[in-house]
Amino acid sequence: MLELDKLFNPGTVAVVGATPKEGKVGNTILKNLVASGTGMLSIYAVNPKYDRIQGLKCYPSLNEIDVKGDIDLAVIAIPASGVPEVLEQCGERGIKNVVVISAGFKEAGREGAVLESELVKLARRYKLNLVGPNCLGIINTYANLNATFGKTTPDRGSIAFLSQSGAFALAVIDWAKAARVGFSKIVSLGNKAVLDECHFLEYLAKDPDTAVITMYLEDVSEGSRFMSVASEASRTKPVVVMKSGVTEAGAKAASSHTGSIAGSVEAYRAAFAQSGVVEAASIQELFDFSLSLSRIRSIKGGIAIVTNSGGPGVMAADAIEGSGLELATFERGTMEKLHALRLANSYNPVDVRGDATTDEFGTALNIVAEDGHVGAIIAILSPTAPIEFDKAGDYVVAINAKKPVVPVFMGGETVMSAVEALKKRGIANYFDPVRAVESLRAVRDYEERHERVSEPPPHFSVDAERVREQIRHKPGFELLKAYGIPVPAYGKAETPDEALEIADRIGYPVAMKIISPDIIHKTDVGCVKLNVNRGKVKESFFEIMRRGEKYTTARRIEGVLVQQMVEGGKEVIIGMKRDRHFGPLLMFGLGGIYVEVFRDVSFRIAPLSMSDAKEMIRDVRAYRILHGVRGEPMSDIDSLVNVLLRFSQLCVEFPEILEADLNPIKVFEHGKGCYVVDFKMISSD
Repeated sequence: MLELDKLFNPGTVAVVGATPKEGKVGNTILKNLVASGTGMLSIYAVNPKYDRIQGLKCYPSLNEIDVKGDIDLAVIAIPASGVPEVLEQCGERGIKNVVVISAGFKEAGREGAVLESELVKLARRYKLNLVGPNCLGIINTYANLNATFGKTTPDRGSIAFLSQSGAFALAVIDWAKAARVGFSKIVSLGNKAVLDECHFLEYLAKDPDTAVITMYLEDVSEGSRFMSVASEASRTKPVVVMKSGVTEAGAKAASSHTGSIAGSVEAYRAAFAQSGVVEAASIQELFDFSLSLSRIRSIKGGIAIVTNSGGPGVMAADAIEGSGLELATFERGTMEKLHALRLANSYNPVDVRGDATTDEFGTALNIVAEDGHVGAIIAILSPTAPIEFDKAGDYVVAINAKKPVVPVFMGGETVMSAVEALKKRGIANYFDPVRAVESLRAVRDYEERHERVSEPPPHFSVDAERVREQIRHKPGFELLKAYGIPVPAYGKAETPDEALEIADRIGYPVAMKIISPDIIHKTDVGCVKLNVNRGKVKESFFEIMRRGEKYTTARRIEGVLVQQMVEGGKEVIIGMKRDRHFGPLLMFGLGGIYVEVFRDVSFRIAPLSMSDAKEMIRDVRAYRILHGVRGEPMSDIDSLVNVLLRFSQLCVEFPEILEADLNPIKVFEHGKGCYVVDFKMISSD
C-alpha cells in the first residue's frame, strides 16, 4: 500500500503554473489553496513570469524555492509539453506527491499518449505519487485542502468521492453545496497514468474520516486487482460505484452463445457483486445509496411503512415487493396498539388517516419502531392541514436513534424547513417513495455481501499437458475429460465405415455431428443427426458431410463426431467469454437452442468459489425447474456445481481460451449426474 498521507494532508504546497490572470486554472487553484489554507499551509507560487501573485512570493522554478525541509505536494497546471521537466524537478527536489492538472496527454491522441508515457517513466524513476494528468485535482475537507480549479469547496462530511470525469466532479461539488451533502475527500482521477482507483480505495478503506467510498468510473485499470482491493475495502465500509460506458455499441458479433450475450456490462456487474460493491445505475442512485449507507449499515427485519396518505404507501409497498425486500409482519402487540389508535389501516402499510395530527403520526411511528420484526421504517407524509413538518422531523430524528427511519416528506416549500433540519443531522429525505425503497435495497445488498464469508476457489488435479496439446491442435471432448468434466462416450469418424465401427462400440441410438472450425452452430445448418440407428449411420454421415460442404470447403471438415445419445434430463449451458479487464467471465443458464432467446443467464468472474458456483445456479429464473417443481424430481445441482468449478479452473489456467460453450449440458435427477453433450471453443492459438 502506498503512503498517501502527505498527498491529502500536506504542510507545504507548490503551485506550478500559478498566475494572477483571473479565470485561468493556475489562478483559481492558488486562490482555493490560499482561501482554504487559513494559515495552516505554506503555499509557494511557481511561474518565471512573475515576482508576486496574490501576495505570495513567486519563484521561477521548483529548484529555486528557498525553503528548508520537504515540499509535500506539487500541483502542476502548465502546458503538457512542460510537465516532464517539472516532474524531473520534483524528483530531484524530493517532492513525492504530484497532482497534474494539465490536459493534452493520451486523451488528446498519439502525441499526447507518448508524452504521458514519459510521465509514467519519471514517476517510476522517482517513486512519485502522481494524480492525473488531465484532472480537476483533490480535496480533503478535514485538512481544509482544496487543490482544484473548482469555484466551490464542499462541506465536510463522511463520503469520499472518486471521479474519472473532472467535469462530473465539478458538477457534483456544486450540487452538493446546495444539497448540503458533505464529503471527506474528493479525487479527480483523470487519465490514471500512475495512481488509479485501487490506490485510493486502499487508502480510503483505512481513512477514519470516510464512512462510504463513492466512485464514478468509466473503466477499471486492472480488473483482478480491483476485485481484490474492492473486496478488502468493502469489508470495512460500503463502496458504491456508478459505471458508465458499458454498452459496447461498436463491439463485433461473437461466435459463441456466451460471446453474443456476455458484454462489458455483465463483466462489471459480476465483478461488483463478487467484490461486495454496491452498483448504482444513475447519479441519483449513486448519492441516494451513499447517503443511506453513511448512516444505515444493517436492516434486521422487514420494512414498515407509516403514512398519512394511502396512495404513496401503496407505491412504497409495491416497490418493496419488486426490490426483493420484505414488508414487515407486525407482532400481535403492535397490531393491538395500532388498532387502539383507530387508524385507517393498522396493518402494514400503516395509514394514520389524512386528517391525523403530527402527534398521532409520531405515536404510530413509535409503536412500529418497538416491533422486533421491523428492521427499518419508511415515514411518508403529504402536506395535509394538521401536519407540522418540523415536529414530524423531530419524531424521525428521535426514533432514528433506535431504528432506521427513512423520511419521505412529500412537498415543496411546506416541507423545506424540516428537510433542511434533517439534512443537518445526516438524514436524507426523498420526495419519491420508490427512491426511499431503493436506498434501503442498497443497504440490504451491502449487508448481504458484507456478511458473505470469503472462501478460496477449490483446486482440482488435472492433466494440464493433455489440455495444452488439445488446444494446440484440435480441441474436443478430450480437453474436458482432462479436467474431469463428464462427457458421453464418443469417437471421431473420417469415413462412413469408421462411423459405423464407433457407433457399434458405443451402442444405439447415437448422435452424429459435423466437426469443423467454420461451423459453430451445427444445428442451425442441419449438421446434427439425433437418434441414429445402425441402418442410418452411413446415410447420416454422407448427409452431414454434404450439408457441411455448403458452408465450408471439404478440407475444413475434419470428420463427424459419433456420440452416445443422451436421452432425458434438463438442458443448461455453461460458457465463458474472456473480458479484457477481468479475464474469464463465466455464464450459466437455460441451455439448448433457446439460450439467446430467453437469456435466462447469470454471470461470475473466474476463479469461482463453491458459493459463487451455487449462487450462479440459484440466480437464474429456471432454478425453480432445476430444484423440482409440481412434483418433478430435483435435478443433480451438485454435478453442475462440479462442472462450473472445474470449467472455471480450466479457463483461468489457459488464458489462450477466448470463448467456450458447454451447450447443451444434460442434467439428470439428483444423484445421477450430468453430461456435456456439445462443446465449442475459440482460442488464440
